Amino acid sequence: MAKKNLLSALIGIGCLVTAPAMVSAQEVKYELKVSAKLSDVLVENTGKRVALKLVSGEEVEGTVTSVGNALVHVSKLTGKEFYDAVIGLDKITAIRMRMRDK
Repeated sequence: MAKKNLLSALIGIGCLVTAPAMVSAQEVKYELKVSAKLSDVLVENTGKRVALKLVSGEEVEGTVTSVGNALVHVSKLTGKEFYDAVIGLDKITAIRMRMRDK
C-alpha cells in the first residue's frame, strides 16, 4: 500500500514539474517591431530553420546561414540537403518559422 502511495505521489510531482514547461511552450509569441524588415527577421533567425515563400510561389526551406544587404544564404535545403541557395531579399514575400513545440 505504501508503495502505491509513493508511486502516486511521484507521478503527481512529475506532472506538476512538467506542466509549467508545457504551458510556457504554448505561450511563445513573436513580437513584430514596427520598423522591422524581412532582413531583420532573417537575421533574428540566423542558424534556425525557416521556410521562405518567394514571389514565384515557390517555397524554399532550410537553415538561414547569413544575411546580407540584398541576399540571404540558406543551407541544408529540405529535400536537397546537399545544396544551398542564395536568394534575393526582394524575391521573398513571407517567412515561416517554428515558434513553439506542440
